[in-house]
Amino acid sequence: MLLRPLSRRHLLSALAAAWLAACAPQPHLTAPVRQAAAVAMPDSFSAEVASRVLADGGNAVDAAVAAGFSLAVTMPEAGNIGGGGFLLAWVGGQAEFLDYRETAPVAAARDMYLDRQGQVLAGQSLVGHRAVGVPGTVAGLWAAHQRHGRLPWQRLVEPAIALARDGFVVPPQLARFVAEELPGFDGRTRFADHFGRLRAGERFHQPQLAAVLERIAIRGPEDFYRGETAALLLAEMQRGGGLIGAADLAGYRPVWRESLRRRWRDAEVLTAPLPSSGGIALLQMLALKDALAADFAGHARNSAQYVHLSAEIAKRVFADRAEYLGDPDFVSVPVAALLDPDYLARRAQEVDRAHISSLGSVRPGLEPVHTTHFSIVDHEGNAVANTYTLNTSFGSGVVVEGAGFLLNSEMDDFSLKPGVPNYFGVVGARANEIEPGKRMLSSMAPTILLRNGRVATVLGSSGGSTIITTVWQALINIEDFGLDAEAAVGAPRFHHQLLPPDLVTYTPSRPLPAATIEELGRNGYRVEPHSYEYGDLQLILRNAGGLQAASDPRGRGESRVLP
Repeated sequence: MLLRPLSRRHLLSALAAAWLAACAPQPHLTAPVRQAAAVAMPDSFSAEVASRVLADGGNAVDAAVAAGFSLAVTMPEAGNIGGGGFLLAWVGGQAEFLDYRETAPVAAARDMYLDRQGQVLAGQSLVGHRAVGVPGTVAGLWAAHQRHGRLPWQRLVEPAIALARDGFVVPPQLARFVAEELPGFDGRTRFADHFGRLRAGERFHQPQLAAVLERIAIRGPEDFYRGETAALLLAEMQRGGGLIGAADLAGYRPVWRESLRRRWRDAEVLTAPLPSSGGIALLQMLALKDALAADFAGHARNSAQYVHLSAEIAKRVFADRAEYLGDPDFVSVPVAALLDPDYLARRAQEVDRAHISSLGSVRPGLEPVHTTHFSIVDHEGNAVANTYTLNTSFGSGVVVEGAGFLLNSEMDDFSLKPGVPNYFGVVGARANEIEPGKRMLSSMAPTILLRNGRVATVLGSSGGSTIITTVWQALINIEDFGLDAEAAVGAPRFHHQLLPPDLVTYTPSRPLPAATIEELGRNGYRVEPHSYEYGDLQLILRNAGGLQAASDPRGRGESRVLP
Protein backbone atom coordinates (compact mmCIF):
# COMPACT_ATOMS: atom_id res chain seq x y z
CA MET A 1 0.00 0.00 0.00
CA LEU A 2 1.40 3.40 -0.93
CA LEU A 3 1.71 6.11 1.69
CA ARG A 4 -0.02 9.41 1.11
CA PRO A 5 2.23 12.31 0.06
CA LEU A 6 3.49 14.51 2.88
CA SER A 7 3.53 18.28 2.70
CA ARG A 8 6.92 19.94 2.60
CA ARG A 9 6.32 21.32 6.11
CA HIS A 10 5.59 17.87 7.52
CA LEU A 11 8.49 16.40 5.58
CA LEU A 12 10.99 18.90 6.97
CA SER A 13 9.59 18.39 10.46
CA ALA A 14 10.09 14.65 10.09
CA LEU A 15 13.66 15.15 8.91
CA ALA A 16 14.39 17.47 11.83
CA ALA A 17 13.00 14.92 14.25
CA ALA A 18 15.14 12.23 12.65
CA TRP A 19 18.21 14.43 12.99
CA LEU A 20 17.54 15.05 16.69
CA ALA A 21 17.00 11.34 17.24
CA ALA A 22 20.27 10.59 15.49
CA CYS A 23 22.14 13.05 17.69
CA ALA A 24 20.78 11.48 20.87
CA PRO A 25 22.92 8.83 22.56
CA GLN A 26 22.44 5.47 20.89
CA PRO A 27 21.81 2.44 23.12
CA HIS A 28 24.35 -0.41 23.03
CA LEU A 29 24.20 -3.74 24.77
CA THR A 30 27.93 -3.50 25.33
CA ALA A 31 30.08 -0.45 24.88
CA PRO A 32 32.30 -1.03 21.82
CA VAL A 33 36.00 -0.33 22.02
CA ARG A 34 36.60 2.68 19.83
CA GLN A 35 39.66 2.73 17.60
CA ALA A 36 40.84 4.75 14.64
CA ALA A 37 38.51 4.81 11.64
CA ALA A 38 39.14 5.74 8.02
CA VAL A 39 37.31 6.62 4.82
CA ALA A 40 38.61 6.65 1.25
CA MET A 41 36.06 8.38 -0.94
CA PRO A 42 35.84 9.41 -4.59
CA ASP A 43 35.09 13.05 -3.79
CA SER A 44 35.39 15.53 -0.92
CA PHE A 45 31.63 15.78 -0.35
CA SER A 46 31.21 12.06 0.32
CA ALA A 47 34.34 12.09 2.50
CA GLU A 48 32.78 14.79 4.69
CA VAL A 49 29.41 13.02 4.83
CA ALA A 50 30.90 9.64 5.75
CA SER A 51 33.21 11.19 8.37
CA ARG A 52 30.33 12.99 10.07
CA VAL A 53 28.24 9.81 10.19
CA LEU A 54 31.08 7.94 11.89
CA ALA A 55 31.62 10.85 14.30
CA ASP A 56 27.89 10.76 15.18
CA GLY A 57 28.14 7.11 16.24
CA GLY A 58 27.20 5.49 12.96
CA ASN A 59 28.92 2.34 11.79
CA ALA A 60 30.55 1.50 8.46
CA VAL A 61 27.22 0.52 6.86
CA ASP A 62 25.59 3.78 7.98
CA ALA A 63 28.48 5.72 6.47
CA ALA A 64 28.20 3.71 3.25
CA VAL A 65 24.48 4.45 2.91
CA ALA A 66 24.96 8.17 3.48
CA ALA A 67 27.93 8.32 1.09
CA GLY A 68 26.05 6.33 -1.54
CA PHE A 69 23.22 8.85 -1.63
CA SER A 70 25.51 11.89 -1.50
CA LEU A 71 27.51 10.62 -4.49
CA ALA A 72 24.24 10.38 -6.45
CA VAL A 73 24.19 14.18 -6.15
CA THR A 74 27.84 15.22 -6.45
CA MET A 75 29.26 12.51 -8.75
CA PRO A 76 26.52 12.09 -11.38
CA GLU A 77 28.87 10.37 -13.83
CA ALA A 78 28.97 7.29 -11.59
CA GLY A 79 27.30 7.79 -8.19
CA ASN A 80 23.66 6.98 -8.58
CA ILE A 81 20.19 6.00 -7.56
CA GLY A 82 19.51 4.91 -11.15
CA GLY A 83 22.15 2.18 -11.30
CA GLY A 84 23.31 -0.68 -9.10
CA GLY A 85 26.30 -2.41 -7.59
CA PHE A 86 27.77 -4.57 -4.85
CA LEU A 87 28.48 -4.03 -1.15
CA LEU A 88 30.99 -6.18 0.73
CA ALA A 89 30.95 -5.78 4.50
CA TRP A 90 32.82 -7.15 7.50
CA VAL A 91 30.50 -6.52 10.43
CA GLY A 92 30.79 -8.00 13.89
CA GLY A 93 33.34 -10.54 12.70
CA GLN A 94 31.14 -11.79 9.85
CA ALA A 95 31.43 -11.34 6.08
CA GLU A 96 28.32 -10.07 4.27
CA PHE A 97 27.88 -9.52 0.53
CA LEU A 98 24.93 -7.68 -0.98
CA ASP A 99 24.21 -7.90 -4.72
CA TYR A 100 22.10 -4.96 -5.84
CA ARG A 101 23.12 -5.24 -9.48
CA GLU A 102 20.64 -4.14 -12.14
CA THR A 103 18.50 -6.72 -13.94
CA ALA A 104 17.24 -7.06 -17.50
CA PRO A 105 13.60 -5.95 -17.90
CA VAL A 106 10.93 -8.58 -18.53
CA ALA A 107 10.57 -7.26 -22.10
CA ALA A 108 14.29 -7.78 -22.86
CA ALA A 109 15.32 -10.48 -25.33
CA ARG A 110 18.58 -12.17 -26.28
CA ASP A 111 18.88 -10.60 -29.76
CA MET A 112 17.31 -7.23 -29.00
CA TYR A 113 20.42 -5.31 -30.09
CA LEU A 114 20.96 -7.18 -33.39
CA ASP A 115 19.72 -6.19 -36.84
CA ARG A 116 18.09 -8.55 -39.34
CA GLN A 117 21.53 -9.69 -40.50
CA GLY A 118 22.52 -10.58 -36.95
CA GLN A 119 24.92 -7.66 -36.57
CA VAL A 120 25.09 -5.52 -33.42
CA LEU A 121 23.24 -2.21 -33.71
CA ALA A 122 25.84 0.36 -32.73
CA GLY A 123 25.14 2.39 -29.61
CA GLN A 124 21.70 1.04 -28.75
CA SER A 125 22.94 -0.78 -25.66
CA LEU A 126 24.81 2.31 -24.46
CA VAL A 127 22.73 5.45 -25.05
CA GLY A 128 19.03 6.05 -24.64
CA HIS A 129 16.11 4.37 -22.95
CA ARG A 130 16.59 0.86 -24.35
CA ALA A 131 20.03 0.67 -22.72
CA VAL A 132 18.63 0.81 -19.18
CA GLY A 133 18.50 -2.09 -16.74
CA VAL A 134 16.21 -2.13 -13.70
CA PRO A 135 18.00 -0.02 -11.04
CA GLY A 136 19.02 -1.60 -7.75
CA THR A 137 20.81 1.07 -5.70
CA VAL A 138 17.91 2.34 -3.56
CA ALA A 139 16.77 -1.19 -2.71
CA GLY A 140 20.36 -2.22 -2.01
CA LEU A 141 21.20 0.64 0.34
CA TRP A 142 17.90 0.06 2.16
CA ALA A 143 18.60 -3.67 2.55
CA ALA A 144 22.09 -2.97 3.93
CA HIS A 145 20.67 -0.46 6.42
CA GLN A 146 17.84 -2.76 7.50
CA ARG A 147 20.31 -5.50 8.37
CA HIS A 148 23.22 -3.55 9.83
CA GLY A 149 22.36 0.16 10.13
CA ARG A 150 22.48 1.90 13.49
CA LEU A 151 21.45 5.51 12.81
CA PRO A 152 17.95 6.30 11.47
CA TRP A 153 17.49 6.00 7.70
CA GLN A 154 16.29 9.60 7.36
CA ARG A 155 19.44 10.88 9.03
CA LEU A 156 21.57 9.11 6.44
CA VAL A 157 19.68 10.47 3.42
CA GLU A 158 19.51 14.04 4.74
CA PRO A 159 23.05 15.11 3.70
CA ALA A 160 22.27 14.17 0.09
CA ILE A 161 19.02 16.14 0.24
CA ALA A 162 20.93 19.21 1.42
CA LEU A 163 23.55 18.87 -1.32
CA ALA A 164 20.85 18.62 -3.99
CA ARG A 165 18.62 21.36 -2.57
CA ASP A 166 21.31 23.87 -1.56
CA GLY A 167 23.74 22.94 -4.32
CA PHE A 168 27.44 22.13 -4.34
CA VAL A 169 30.39 23.86 -5.98
CA VAL A 170 31.23 21.98 -9.17
CA PRO A 171 34.78 20.55 -9.32
CA PRO A 172 36.69 21.18 -12.59
CA GLN A 173 36.95 17.45 -13.34
CA LEU A 174 33.16 17.02 -13.28
CA ALA A 175 32.66 20.02 -15.55
CA ARG A 176 35.20 18.56 -17.98
CA PHE A 177 33.49 15.15 -17.97
CA VAL A 178 30.12 16.75 -18.77
CA ALA A 179 31.60 18.75 -21.65
CA GLU A 180 33.21 15.61 -23.06
CA GLU A 181 29.98 13.59 -22.97
CA LEU A 182 27.55 16.23 -24.27
CA PRO A 183 28.17 15.52 -27.99
CA GLY A 184 27.48 11.80 -27.60
CA PHE A 185 24.10 12.41 -25.98
CA ASP A 186 23.10 15.32 -28.25
CA GLY A 187 19.77 14.67 -29.96
CA ARG A 188 19.39 11.27 -28.30
CA THR A 189 18.58 12.19 -24.69
CA ARG A 190 17.75 15.28 -22.63
CA PHE A 191 21.09 15.13 -20.84
CA ALA A 192 22.08 18.66 -21.94
CA ASP A 193 18.84 20.15 -20.58
CA HIS A 194 19.79 19.06 -17.10
CA PHE A 195 23.60 19.04 -17.00
CA GLY A 196 24.49 21.42 -19.83
CA ARG A 197 24.26 24.39 -17.45
CA LEU A 198 26.80 22.93 -15.03
CA ARG A 199 29.96 25.07 -14.76
CA ALA A 200 33.20 24.58 -12.83
CA GLY A 201 33.40 26.69 -9.69
CA GLU A 202 29.69 27.50 -9.70
CA ARG A 203 27.03 26.11 -7.38
CA PHE A 204 24.84 23.46 -9.04
CA HIS A 205 21.33 23.00 -7.66
CA GLN A 206 19.14 19.96 -8.33
CA PRO A 207 15.69 20.65 -6.83
CA GLN A 208 13.97 17.74 -8.60
CA LEU A 209 16.53 15.29 -7.26
CA ALA A 210 16.18 16.84 -3.80
CA ALA A 211 12.43 16.13 -3.91
CA VAL A 212 13.08 12.50 -4.89
CA LEU A 213 15.54 12.09 -2.03
CA GLU A 214 13.07 13.66 0.41
CA ARG A 215 10.49 11.06 -0.57
CA ILE A 216 13.04 8.25 -0.26
CA ALA A 217 14.02 9.56 3.19
CA ILE A 218 10.42 9.19 4.39
CA ARG A 219 9.20 6.16 2.44
CA GLY A 220 12.40 4.27 1.65
CA PRO A 221 12.40 2.13 -1.51
CA GLU A 222 8.57 2.06 -1.59
CA ASP A 223 8.60 5.45 -3.33
CA PHE A 224 11.29 4.53 -5.83
CA TYR A 225 9.82 1.20 -6.89
CA ARG A 226 6.05 1.72 -6.45
CA GLY A 227 5.37 5.35 -5.61
CA GLU A 228 5.66 8.81 -7.13
CA THR A 229 9.26 8.40 -8.26
CA ALA A 230 8.39 5.06 -9.86
CA ALA A 231 5.60 6.78 -11.81
CA LEU A 232 8.05 9.40 -13.11
CA LEU A 233 10.54 6.69 -14.12
CA LEU A 234 7.86 4.68 -15.93
CA ALA A 235 6.65 7.81 -17.74
CA GLU A 236 10.23 8.42 -18.89
CA MET A 237 10.48 4.86 -20.17
CA GLN A 238 7.24 5.25 -22.12
CA ARG A 239 8.35 8.62 -23.53
CA GLY A 240 11.60 7.18 -24.88
CA GLY A 241 10.59 3.65 -25.83
CA GLY A 242 12.36 2.01 -22.89
CA LEU A 243 11.62 -1.51 -21.69
CA ILE A 244 11.22 -1.13 -17.91
CA GLY A 245 7.63 -1.66 -16.76
CA ALA A 246 5.81 -1.42 -13.44
CA ALA A 247 6.28 -5.15 -12.81
CA ASP A 248 10.05 -4.78 -13.25
CA LEU A 249 10.25 -2.08 -10.57
CA ALA A 250 7.85 -3.73 -8.16
CA GLY A 251 9.58 -7.07 -8.54
CA TYR A 252 13.17 -5.92 -8.06
CA ARG A 253 14.98 -7.51 -5.11
CA PRO A 254 18.59 -7.23 -3.94
CA VAL A 255 20.22 -10.55 -3.06
CA TRP A 256 22.40 -11.44 -0.08
CA ARG A 257 25.10 -13.81 -1.33
CA GLU A 258 28.05 -15.59 0.19
CA SER A 259 31.24 -13.68 -0.49
CA LEU A 260 34.18 -15.43 -2.13
CA ARG A 261 36.62 -16.26 0.65
CA ARG A 262 40.07 -17.75 0.03
CA ARG A 263 43.42 -17.94 1.80
CA TRP A 264 46.21 -16.05 0.07
CA ARG A 265 49.62 -16.23 1.69
CA ASP A 266 49.13 -15.16 5.33
CA ALA A 267 45.86 -13.35 4.66
CA GLU A 268 42.25 -14.18 3.95
CA VAL A 269 40.73 -12.49 0.90
CA LEU A 270 37.04 -11.55 0.89
CA THR A 271 35.81 -10.45 -2.50
CA ALA A 272 32.87 -10.32 -4.89
CA PRO A 273 31.08 -13.48 -6.03
CA LEU A 274 29.05 -13.78 -9.23
CA PRO A 275 27.38 -12.02 -10.97
CA SER A 276 30.58 -10.02 -10.70
CA SER A 277 33.54 -11.57 -12.46
CA GLY A 278 35.88 -9.31 -10.51
CA GLY A 279 36.33 -11.51 -7.47
CA ILE A 280 36.95 -14.74 -9.36
CA ALA A 281 39.35 -12.99 -11.73
CA LEU A 282 41.22 -11.33 -8.87
CA LEU A 283 41.67 -14.61 -7.01
CA GLN A 284 42.86 -16.31 -10.20
CA MET A 285 45.40 -13.57 -10.88
CA LEU A 286 46.76 -13.67 -7.32
CA ALA A 287 47.17 -17.45 -7.50
CA LEU A 288 48.73 -17.40 -10.97
CA LYS A 289 51.31 -14.83 -9.94
CA ASP A 290 52.30 -16.93 -6.93
CA ALA A 291 52.57 -20.00 -9.17
CA LEU A 292 54.96 -18.00 -11.37
CA ALA A 293 56.94 -16.54 -8.46
CA ALA A 294 60.23 -17.95 -9.77
CA ASP A 295 59.65 -16.32 -13.16
CA PHE A 296 58.81 -12.95 -11.59
CA ALA A 297 61.84 -13.11 -9.28
CA GLY A 298 64.51 -10.53 -10.07
CA HIS A 299 62.26 -8.44 -12.34
CA ALA A 300 61.52 -4.93 -11.12
CA ARG A 301 57.95 -3.76 -10.73
CA ASN A 302 56.65 -2.49 -14.10
CA SER A 303 59.73 -3.69 -15.98
CA ALA A 304 59.13 -5.15 -19.44
CA GLN A 305 59.28 -8.78 -18.30
CA TYR A 306 57.08 -8.03 -15.27
CA VAL A 307 54.44 -6.50 -17.58
CA HIS A 308 54.75 -9.37 -20.08
CA LEU A 309 54.19 -12.06 -17.44
CA SER A 310 51.27 -10.10 -16.01
CA ALA A 311 49.71 -9.80 -19.47
CA GLU A 312 50.08 -13.54 -20.00
CA ILE A 313 48.23 -14.12 -16.71
CA ALA A 314 45.48 -11.68 -17.65
CA LYS A 315 44.98 -13.35 -21.06
CA ARG A 316 44.01 -16.61 -19.42
CA VAL A 317 41.84 -15.02 -16.76
CA PHE A 318 39.85 -13.02 -19.32
CA ALA A 319 39.49 -16.09 -21.55
CA ASP A 320 37.84 -17.93 -18.64
CA ARG A 321 35.69 -14.87 -17.90
CA ALA A 322 34.39 -14.76 -21.47
CA GLU A 323 33.45 -18.42 -21.63
CA TYR A 324 32.13 -19.42 -18.24
CA LEU A 325 30.90 -16.51 -16.14
CA GLY A 326 27.35 -15.20 -15.85
CA ASP A 327 24.46 -14.73 -13.41
CA PRO A 328 24.53 -17.82 -11.14
CA ASP A 329 20.73 -17.70 -10.84
CA PHE A 330 20.50 -18.43 -14.59
CA VAL A 331 23.58 -20.45 -15.52
CA SER A 332 25.72 -23.06 -13.81
CA VAL A 333 29.21 -21.65 -13.33
CA PRO A 334 32.15 -23.93 -12.36
CA VAL A 335 33.49 -21.56 -9.70
CA ALA A 336 35.22 -24.27 -7.64
CA ALA A 337 36.94 -25.64 -10.73
CA LEU A 338 38.10 -22.18 -11.84
CA LEU A 339 39.69 -21.57 -8.42
CA ASP A 340 41.07 -25.08 -7.94
CA PRO A 341 44.82 -24.92 -7.14
CA ASP A 342 45.66 -27.75 -9.55
CA TYR A 343 43.78 -26.04 -12.38
CA LEU A 344 45.52 -22.73 -11.72
CA ALA A 345 48.93 -24.43 -11.53
CA ARG A 346 48.25 -25.95 -14.95
CA ARG A 347 47.17 -22.58 -16.34
CA ALA A 348 50.37 -21.03 -15.02
CA GLN A 349 52.43 -23.55 -16.96
CA GLU A 350 50.71 -22.44 -20.18
CA VAL A 351 52.24 -18.96 -19.85
CA ASP A 352 54.80 -18.19 -22.54
CA ARG A 353 57.74 -16.71 -20.67
CA ALA A 354 59.36 -15.13 -23.72
CA HIS A 355 56.68 -14.39 -26.32
CA ILE A 356 53.15 -13.03 -26.68
CA SER A 357 50.76 -15.98 -26.66
CA SER A 358 48.75 -16.07 -29.87
CA LEU A 359 45.00 -15.65 -29.51
CA GLY A 360 44.41 -19.15 -30.83
CA SER A 361 46.60 -20.65 -28.11
CA VAL A 362 44.72 -18.97 -25.26
CA ARG A 363 41.43 -20.76 -24.77
CA PRO A 364 39.14 -21.18 -21.78
CA GLY A 365 40.96 -23.61 -19.51
CA LEU A 366 38.26 -26.01 -18.35
CA GLU A 367 37.21 -28.85 -20.49
CA PRO A 368 33.72 -28.92 -21.94
CA VAL A 369 34.28 3.97 -17.81
CA HIS A 370 32.77 4.80 -15.20
CA THR A 371 32.04 3.33 -11.84
CA THR A 372 32.73 4.56 -8.34
CA HIS A 373 34.06 2.80 -5.28
CA PHE A 374 34.51 3.76 -1.66
CA SER A 375 36.14 2.06 1.33
CA ILE A 376 35.26 2.52 5.02
CA VAL A 377 36.59 1.21 8.33
CA ASP A 378 34.62 2.33 11.37
CA HIS A 379 35.65 2.88 15.00
CA GLU A 380 34.76 -0.72 15.92
CA GLY A 381 36.80 -2.37 13.16
CA ASN A 382 33.87 -3.06 10.82
CA ALA A 383 34.47 -2.38 7.14
CA VAL A 384 32.60 -1.77 3.90
CA ALA A 385 33.90 -1.96 0.36
CA ASN A 386 31.18 -0.67 -1.98
CA THR A 387 31.31 -0.41 -5.76
CA TYR A 388 28.33 0.85 -7.75
CA THR A 389 27.87 2.22 -11.22
CA LEU A 390 25.85 3.56 -14.12
CA ASN A 391 28.24 1.62 -16.42
CA THR A 392 29.57 4.23 -18.86
CA SER A 393 30.09 7.85 -17.85
CA PHE A 394 26.66 9.32 -16.97
CA GLY A 395 25.10 5.98 -17.96
CA SER A 396 22.55 6.03 -20.75
CA GLY A 397 22.36 9.82 -20.67
CA VAL A 398 18.66 9.53 -19.85
CA VAL A 399 17.56 11.90 -17.08
CA VAL A 400 14.16 11.05 -15.60
CA GLU A 401 11.98 14.06 -16.31
CA GLY A 402 10.62 15.57 -13.12
CA ALA A 403 13.05 13.54 -10.98
CA GLY A 404 16.47 14.76 -12.09
CA PHE A 405 18.46 11.53 -11.84
CA LEU A 406 20.33 9.59 -14.50
CA LEU A 407 19.62 6.03 -15.58
CA ASN A 408 22.23 3.38 -16.25
CA SER A 409 23.48 1.81 -19.50
CA GLU A 410 24.06 -1.61 -17.97
CA MET A 411 22.44 -3.63 -20.75
CA ASP A 412 25.76 -3.26 -22.60
CA ASP A 413 27.38 -5.47 -19.94
CA PHE A 414 25.53 -8.47 -21.35
CA SER A 415 27.05 -10.40 -24.23
CA LEU A 416 25.08 -8.88 -27.12
CA LYS A 417 26.49 -11.46 -29.51
CA PRO A 418 29.07 -14.18 -28.75
CA GLY A 419 32.59 -12.94 -29.46
CA VAL A 420 31.59 -9.30 -30.06
CA PRO A 421 33.31 -6.93 -27.58
CA ASN A 422 31.25 -4.58 -25.44
CA TYR A 423 32.14 -0.96 -24.66
CA PHE A 424 35.06 -2.08 -22.49
CA GLY A 425 36.40 -4.44 -25.15
CA VAL A 426 35.57 -7.67 -23.32
CA VAL A 427 33.78 -10.53 -24.99
CA GLY A 428 31.28 -13.02 -23.66
CA ALA A 429 29.39 -16.14 -24.60
CA ARG A 430 26.06 -17.79 -23.85
CA ALA A 431 26.53 -17.66 -20.07
CA ASN A 432 26.13 -13.87 -20.20
CA GLU A 433 23.49 -13.53 -22.92
CA ILE A 434 20.40 -11.39 -22.28
CA GLU A 435 17.47 -13.00 -20.47
CA PRO A 436 14.53 -11.30 -18.68
CA GLY A 437 15.30 -10.77 -14.99
CA LYS A 438 18.94 -11.74 -15.38
CA ARG A 439 21.81 -9.78 -13.86
CA MET A 440 24.51 -8.77 -16.31
CA LEU A 441 28.10 -9.79 -15.65
CA SER A 442 30.29 -7.20 -13.95
CA SER A 443 34.00 -6.63 -13.32
CA MET A 444 33.49 -4.85 -9.99
CA ALA A 445 35.77 -6.20 -7.27
CA PRO A 446 35.13 -4.72 -3.80
CA THR A 447 37.70 -6.54 -1.66
CA ILE A 448 38.68 -6.87 2.00
CA LEU A 449 41.82 -8.62 3.32
CA LEU A 450 41.81 -10.03 6.83
CA ARG A 451 44.77 -10.95 9.02
CA ASN A 452 44.12 -12.80 12.26
CA GLY A 453 40.43 -11.97 11.95
CA ARG A 454 41.06 -8.24 11.71
CA VAL A 455 40.60 -5.97 8.71
CA ALA A 456 43.99 -5.36 7.06
CA THR A 457 43.06 -3.84 3.67
CA VAL A 458 39.87 -2.47 2.10
CA LEU A 459 39.94 -1.51 -1.56
CA GLY A 460 38.21 -1.32 -4.90
CA SER A 461 38.12 0.83 -8.00
CA SER A 462 36.22 2.08 -11.00
CA GLY A 463 37.22 1.35 -14.59
CA GLY A 464 35.10 -1.36 -16.23
CA SER A 465 37.22 -4.36 -17.13
CA THR A 466 40.33 -2.56 -15.86
CA ILE A 467 38.99 -2.87 -12.29
CA ILE A 468 40.34 -6.40 -12.12
CA THR A 469 43.93 -5.52 -13.03
CA THR A 470 43.79 -2.28 -11.02
CA VAL A 471 42.84 -4.02 -7.76
CA TRP A 472 45.31 -6.84 -8.42
CA GLN A 473 48.22 -4.44 -9.00
CA ALA A 474 47.36 -2.46 -5.87
CA LEU A 475 47.48 -5.61 -3.74
CA ILE A 476 50.76 -6.72 -5.33
CA ASN A 477 52.23 -3.24 -4.86
CA ILE A 478 51.50 -3.51 -1.14
CA GLU A 479 52.28 -7.16 -0.49
CA ASP A 480 55.27 -7.75 -2.79
CA PHE A 481 56.87 -4.31 -2.95
CA GLY A 482 55.99 -2.82 0.42
CA LEU A 483 54.31 0.31 -0.91
CA ASP A 484 52.22 2.34 1.51
CA ALA A 485 48.60 3.25 0.73
CA GLU A 486 49.37 6.52 -1.05
CA ALA A 487 52.13 5.03 -3.21
CA ALA A 488 50.07 1.93 -4.04
CA VAL A 489 47.14 3.90 -5.45
CA GLY A 490 49.30 6.49 -7.20
CA ALA A 491 51.69 4.09 -8.91
CA PRO A 492 51.71 3.66 -12.71
CA ARG A 493 49.54 0.73 -13.79
CA PHE A 494 48.89 -1.22 -16.95
CA HIS A 495 46.14 -3.39 -18.41
CA HIS A 496 45.71 -6.34 -20.75
CA GLN A 497 42.51 -8.33 -21.30
CA LEU A 498 42.98 -10.96 -24.05
CA LEU A 499 41.74 -8.80 -26.93
CA PRO A 500 43.61 -7.36 -28.76
CA PRO A 501 46.25 -10.04 -28.02
CA ASP A 502 49.26 -7.73 -28.36
CA LEU A 503 47.92 -4.56 -26.71
CA VAL A 504 49.05 -3.29 -23.31
CA THR A 505 47.64 0.03 -22.14
CA TYR A 506 48.69 2.26 -19.27
CA THR A 507 47.18 5.15 -17.33
CA PRO A 508 47.89 8.29 -19.37
CA SER A 509 48.79 10.62 -16.50
CA ARG A 510 51.19 8.13 -14.88
CA PRO A 511 52.74 6.10 -17.70
CA LEU A 512 54.99 3.07 -17.61
CA PRO A 513 58.73 3.79 -17.67
CA ALA A 514 60.02 4.72 -21.13
CA ALA A 515 62.50 1.84 -21.08
CA THR A 516 59.66 -0.61 -20.38
CA ILE A 517 57.57 0.73 -23.26
CA GLU A 518 60.53 0.56 -25.62
CA GLU A 519 61.46 -3.02 -24.68
CA LEU A 520 57.87 -4.26 -24.87
CA GLY A 521 57.66 -2.73 -28.34
CA ARG A 522 60.75 -4.64 -29.44
CA ASN A 523 59.10 -7.82 -28.14
CA GLY A 524 56.00 -7.34 -30.29
CA TYR A 525 53.62 -5.46 -28.01
CA ARG A 526 51.67 -2.35 -28.86
CA VAL A 527 52.02 -0.22 -25.73
CA GLU A 528 49.65 2.74 -25.69
CA PRO A 529 48.00 5.17 -23.28
CA HIS A 530 44.56 3.88 -22.33
CA SER A 531 41.69 5.68 -24.06
CA TYR A 532 40.60 7.11 -20.70
CA GLU A 533 42.23 7.74 -17.32
CA TYR A 534 41.11 4.43 -15.88
CA GLY A 535 40.80 3.44 -12.26
CA ASP A 536 39.88 5.46 -9.19
CA LEU A 537 41.26 3.37 -6.33
CA GLN A 538 40.02 4.02 -2.81
CA LEU A 539 42.19 2.13 -0.35
CA ILE A 540 42.48 1.71 3.42
CA LEU A 541 45.52 -0.13 4.76
CA ARG A 542 46.36 -1.23 8.29
CA ASN A 543 50.03 -1.72 9.14
CA ALA A 544 52.20 -1.57 12.25
CA GLY A 545 51.75 2.20 12.40
CA GLY A 546 47.96 2.08 12.30
CA LEU A 547 45.48 2.94 9.54
CA GLN A 548 46.39 4.62 6.26
CA ALA A 549 43.82 5.84 3.73
CA ALA A 550 44.45 6.97 0.17
CA SER A 551 42.37 8.18 -2.75
CA ASP A 552 43.59 7.85 -6.30
CA PRO A 553 45.33 11.06 -7.48
CA ARG A 554 43.84 10.46 -10.93
CA GLY A 555 40.40 11.35 -9.55
CA ARG A 556 38.94 13.96 -7.23
CA GLY A 557 38.73 11.76 -4.15
CA GLU A 558 39.55 12.50 -0.55
CA SER A 559 40.63 10.14 2.22
CA ARG A 560 40.75 10.63 5.95
CA VAL A 561 41.95 8.77 9.03
CA LEU A 562 39.68 9.59 11.97
CA PRO A 563 41.28 9.26 15.44
